[in-house]
Amino acid sequence: MFNFFKKSKSKGNEVKAPIKGNLIPLSEVSDDVFSQKMLGDGFAVKPTGQEVVAPVSGTVTTLFPTKHAIGIKTAEGLEVLIHLGIDTVELKGKPFKLFVEQGDSVKAGDKLAEMDIADVADHGLDNTVMVVYTNMDLLKEVKDVDPRPVEAGDDAQEIAFN
Repeated sequence: MFNFFKKSKSKGNEVKAPIKGNLIPLSEVSDDVFSQKMLGDGFAVKPTGQEVVAPVSGTVTTLFPTKHAIGIKTAEGLEVLIHLGIDTVELKGKPFKLFVEQGDSVKAGDKLAEMDIADVADHGLDNTVMVVYTNMDLLKEVKDVDPRPVEAGDDAQEIAFN
């Protein structure tokens, strides 16, 4: 248990913050689908920035037509969903600009999208960005996040594969 810190430096299974803002546990998200981890475990960021980056390296597998969600599959097969805001599907893509296409290879930290967080808030919607691991069977551990300010691309959460 006490050599956890040594492991994290050598193993490098850190998932990055997808946007500048305040890192929070997924359990603190206002939508039960996320806070109750119905889609899987992960973390969230209450954004103060606009640029959305890849939290992991992999292949873009899913781009919703409404631009509010992006799926990435890692080399290990982990499926990671980046969900931009809560109920933002209703905005039909208006506050989002995508910079990737389905099938693109991305590295952690690569720019995926821009999100007009003020526009989302102006519509009375929550602009929190969630990162969710949808096939949890591949993971043996998802470390709790330490709530703190983060920059896009900062280490946000450590995961361990089976």
